[in-house]
Amino acid sequence: MTRHNPTDLHATSGYHHVTIVEGRRLVLLAGQCPLAADADPDSADAVTGPGDLDVQIGQVATNTSIALRAAGATPADVVRAVLYVASPDPAVLGTAWDRFLASPIGPAFHSAGTVVGVTCLGYPGQLVELDVTAAVES
Repeated sequence: MTRHNPTDLHATSGYHHVTIVEGRRLVLLAGQCPLAADADPDSADAVTGPGDLDVQIGQVATNTSIALRAAGATPADVVRAVLYVASPDPAVLGTAWDRFLASPIGPAFHSAGTVVGVTCLGYPGQLVELDVTAAVES
C-alpha cells in the first residue's frame, strides 16, 4: 500500500490524496453507527449519547475497531474513510474529523478520505457515521 500527496495538489490536514493498493484482500465495513453492542436497533433510543458528538465519536471508533479486528484488519489498513456528520457547519465537520484523527482509530484517517455534512442519519439523535474500506495482506 502506498499513500502520497502529489506536489501539484494542496496540502492536507493529515490524510493523503492518493492511496494505491496492490495484491491485497479488500475489506468493506458497513457504516458504523453510535450503537452499543447491547443496543436494540429497532428502539427509538438505540443511539449512544443522542445529540452528543463526543460520545458518539467514541462509540463509532470502538465499533469500527471491533469490525476491523473481526476482518483481520487494523486502522492502519484503511484505504478510504468517509465520515458523515449531521451538521451544515464546516467547523463541526472539521472538529469531528479531528476527534477521529486523535482517536485510537486515527490511522484510518491518513489514507484517502472525506467528511460530508448531511441533513440527518438513520437513527434518531445520530450525529455521526463512519464508512471505511480496508485492504489487508492476502
